[in-house]
Amino acid sequence: MTTIRNIVLVHGGFVDGSGWQGVYDDLTRDGFDVRIVQNPTLSLEGDVAATHQVLDSLDGPAVLVGHSYGGVVISEAGTHPNVVALAYIAAFAADKGESVSTLIADPPPGAPVPPIQPPVNGFLFLDRDKFHEAFAADLPARTAAFMADAQVPWGVDALGGAVTEPAWRHKRSWYLVATEDRMIPPPAQRVMAERAGASVVEVIGSHAVYVSQPAAVADLIRQAAA
Repeated sequence: MTTIRNIVLVHGGFVDGSGWQGVYDDLTRDGFDVRIVQNPTLSLEGDVAATHQVLDSLDGPAVLVGHSYGGVVISEAGTHPNVVALAYIAAFAADKGESVSTLIADPPPGAPVPPIQPPVNGFLFLDRDKFHEAFAADLPARTAAFMADAQVPWGVDALGGAVTEPAWRHKRSWYLVATEDRMIPPPAQRVMAERAGASVVEVIGSHAVYVSQPAAVADLIRQAAA
């Protein structure tokens, strides 16, 4: 059995790729070649193009990993010929015609509502005062405050970008459910994972599980790479 050595990590909305550092460190210590996509988060098309640019630069097959909105990106970008497996980390595993906008339009009764503020000039932010509880409840307050103050403006067009042909219909996928997530309800994560036919691991963690529990995330990625 040959282990895939190339790993490409795609961040979600409101954050940049630096949150992957713990996962990056864990995997590179094991000899994996890890690349991180810095999504412009202006449009889904632009983020798919940025992901393809990284995939084009690789010399072999890769596991494509997405967190949160990054799941929509990898669902669309994962049809790239270099991608052999997908890993969703508390992410939107979107189907054809779906976007983040459609997937969050009808939340389950009683589910926490993400504190997304009204758009300003076409961009979205999370309420800074509610960021810690909603996005990163299992991280230290100072770390969450830094993340809140370092938010990446998330374009409304990216939120509404719809998948045309989901890669998980053609390639194997894995899914890490964050059981304490207050941004994407865990029941919704389980439904998307089951629909995608993904191999599922559940971890007690917040939406920022990739930051708070990098070892568990890296372990799931290793499974996909094997």
